[in-house]
Amino acid sequence: MPDHTLMTPPCDSAPPRQHHARLPILGLGIDAGGTQTRWALARHDGQIVASGNTDGLSALQTQSASGIATLRHIFTNLAALCCSHGIVTHICAGITGFGGDAQTLPQMLAHLFHLPVSSVTVSNDIDIAYRDIFKPGQGFLLYAGTGSIAAYIDEEGQFFRAGGHGYLLDDAGGGFWIAQEALRLVWRNEDEAPGIWQKSAMAKNLFARIGGIQWDDTRDFLYHRSRGEIGKLALAVAEAADTDLQAMAILERAGKELARLGTIMCQRYGIKPLALSGRVQELHPVITETLRAHLPPEICLRRSTSQAHFSAARLAARTIASTL
Repeated sequence: MPDHTLMTPPCDSAPPRQHHARLPILGLGIDAGGTQTRWALARHDGQIVASGNTDGLSALQTQSASGIATLRHIFTNLAALCCSHGIVTHICAGITGFGGDAQTLPQMLAHLFHLPVSSVTVSNDIDIAYRDIFKPGQGFLLYAGTGSIAAYIDEEGQFFRAGGHGYLLDDAGGGFWIAQEALRLVWRNEDEAPGIWQKSAMAKNLFARIGGIQWDDTRDFLYHRSRGEIGKLALAVAEAADTDLQAMAILERAGKELARLGTIMCQRYGIKPLALSGRVQELHPVITETLRAHLPPEICLRRSTSQAHFSAARLAARTIASTL
């Protein structure tokens, strides 16, 4: 859920720093995904002074006027909140969908926080998440949230990936994929035997979250809700898994798909520890169990709760420390 304290009115202008000598100088870290955006503020010594979350977003939203308006709204509210904690002088943001070839997001953040663009670093959210868990060259990150990807950063800082091709192509094992597979199955079943949804715990859960049992309700939800909102329907699948064999089968397939990504990375770059992160692992134990079962036995798997927004905030704060 969004942090409703973000509705604070925005700062009118960039105030002269000398008028705020009592306010600390802070680095802002942003970890933005399709389901939610997490943020944190850190002092120059790395101490986290504030954190929270707001609506999910994607760098792909910069491709439309409405998307840009949404991004500006989210970041304006975030800038307003940060004003109450201190003066942000550097920003490190990891944003899903960012390819490193656009200036819209860095320029937008710089403008809203009254900073030079050189004080804003924007990268892909997976880059930040990896660095939160591993030092370069140490292991592979298997991230499954709304989407899914396996990532590796080598000792030279080069980024490699498997998967992460987006919900239109793949993202198998991620929350959106789980929801899509479930809805596909429910409506195929309905084609064969209208009304059979009433015997399916998974279908009942899905329709309850969608808000209706008709095809029009499902269609409207799919075409008018965000990728993150659709991905949250995976919760309905997980809630039914212990009593619905079809729901359980989908979650098992998700685990197999994630194992495929991890295995690919080890085949390409050698055996290294594999860290599973992202909220899909929290849906149901069977996902991680199936993932483990389908990995080669020599691959060490551990679960990780990424705090990438904290890591990003500390990265931003390091620049502050170097100037003191």
